[in-house]
Amino acid sequence: MMTGHCLCKAVDLRLTSHAGGVSACHCAMCRRWSGGATLCLEAPAADVTATGPVQVYRSSHFAERAFCGRCGTHLWIRDDDGDYDLMPGLFDAAAELPLLREIYTDRAFACMAFRGDHPRVPAAEHEAGHNHVEGSA
Repeated sequence: MMTGHCLCKAVDLRLTSHAGGVSACHCAMCRRWSGGATLCLEAPAADVTATGPVQVYRSSHFAERAFCGRCGTHLWIRDDDGDYDLMPGLFDAAAELPLLREIYTDRAFACMAFRGDHPRVPAAEHEAGHNHVEGSA
C-alpha cells in the first residue's frame, strides 16, 4: 500500500500495487506539461483510488491528464482504459524507487541527463509499438 496527496492535500491517492520504479518521458507534450521530463509511477487501474477534486483534461485522442482542481498539482496521465502513470512526487515512499526507463531520449533537454543503467528509448523506437501524439517526436 502506498498513499499520497496533492500539494494542498485535497486529493488523496492510494495504490495497492505499482511497477516498483519510475519511468521518464521526454516527448514534447510531457516537456510542455512538466517543464522538463515527466516522471511517472505506473499502477494498474484497479489498484488506484483517488478522492477529492480531481479535474481531467483530454490531452490527446487516446489519453487524459489529471490535476487537483484546487491547487493544480499534476496527478496522472492515463491512456484510455489503461494503467495510471502517476506523478511519483505525490508519494513520499516513492523517493527510493529506481528509474526503470526513459523514452523519447533523443528529444530530451540537455539539462535532463539521468544517471544509471536503464533502457533509453528514442522516439522512433517507442512510437513503433505505442500510441503517440503526431508531431510529438
